Amino acid sequence: MAASAGLASPDEPPPEILAKAGKKLLDDAASLLAGNPDLRKKLVEIKKSYEQTIDTVSQDQLLEVGYSGQAQERAQSMVQSFEAFLREHKDEITALEILYSRPYQQRLTFKQVKELAQAIERPPQGWTPARLWHAYETLDKSKVHGSGQRVLTDIVSLVRYALRQDSELRPFGEQVHERFARWLAEQESNGRRFTDEQRKWLELIRDHVGASLSIELDDFDYVPFAQHGGIGKAYQVFGKDLQPLLNELNQALAA
Repeated sequence: MAASAGLASPDEPPPEILAKAGKKLLDDAASLLAGNPDLRKKLVEIKKSYEQTIDTVSQDQLLEVGYSGQAQERAQSMVQSFEAFLREHKDEITALEILYSRPYQQRLTFKQVKELAQAIERPPQGWTPARLWHAYETLDKSKVHGSGQRVLTDIVSLVRYALRQDSELRPFGEQVHERFARWLAEQESNGRRFTDEQRKWLELIRDHVGASLSIELDDFDYVPFAQHGGIGKAYQVFGKDLQPLLNELNQALAA
């Protein structure tokens, strides 16, 4: 038979027992706090860390535009250390050997750039393309462009700028896009025409070079090329001109 309204179920403890149990839990929790000053202090610190004071009365006043003196000094120190590192290791790191030589003795590979990135990121340097880029930007924003997310190939731009081979610091991918536009214009001025489908593949190749420095036949087995038919489709689109075209683009885009 169902329990009458207002009466506890036979399986439930009486209300007075529940009240005593609840009071005991509160007393135990209070005694834990009362006897542990370090815990009380930590709880107060945590609470303060989440507090936020909003001033709706005072008005901010712009005192200075630009980077602080301390930021300038830190940036200058990082840049000087980076450029000294390049000089000291130019005969030890393959990527630096190539980038120091003009004209380049051989084509730079993604593996070599990755090794350079790992070398500059190791202690005590701890540099990344993003940190170095920001340091140069702090020192002379007029010569540094593209403050977005950095990619590994931007190290090439950083080294060239540090060696004064380039007068401005720009993302490597952006430079590849510009070289591609010039190359395409030259082809058209010489009477070489590409179909719409070929142009789409050429743009995929361009973007790959911007992210990986070069393009090889093996790269067509991976995204994004594999999503468009891979190496088989590439041969179908370009025919026997595919390999000579890749050689030509490697030379023109990653120069």
